[in-house]
Amino acid sequence: MKRIIILFAVLFISAAAFAQAPVTKEAVHIYNPKANAQADINTAVAKAKKEGKHVFVQVGGNWCIWCIRFHDLVNATPELKNYLNNNYETVLLNYSPENKNEAILKKLNYPGRFGFPVFLILDGNGKLIHTQNSEYLEEGGGHSVKKVMGFLKNWNAGALKPENNKS
Repeated sequence: MKRIIILFAVLFISAAAFAQAPVTKEAVHIYNPKANAQADINTAVAKAKKEGKHVFVQVGGNWCIWCIRFHDLVNATPELKNYLNNNYETVLLNYSPENKNEAILKKLNYPGRFGFPVFLILDGNGKLIHTQNSEYLEEGGGHSVKKVMGFLKNWNAGALKPENNKS
């Protein structure tokens, strides 16, 4: 009986100590609510035009777990990260209570209607050529590297050139 009391006392003290441990969650800072989204897009478009690329715009916010997971997937997957960097200029466009970027999202045909993150492809002139609901790039419990890579390959600047699409 004494052993049972000691066991319960140890369990109780352990549980109480664990419950009192401070839970610190570091804030995520992928998206910048203070950024000038239009200026960022203009810079990316100019660079994309000069380099023969398209612009990949990832719309989301630091509050969005799927946005963070996508960002982490790209950073953890060299194949995706390299392909994206070699074929696109990337812009992270913030959507949050602090800055909804309503004017720019209106110009881009309200992509938030698909949820977040949502991906936009702009050509070297800044024209929106595709809006991608990221849900269609998921498989199982998250974004699929294979599906994301397929999407990126289908919308890069070279993929849309007639000479690369002969039947």
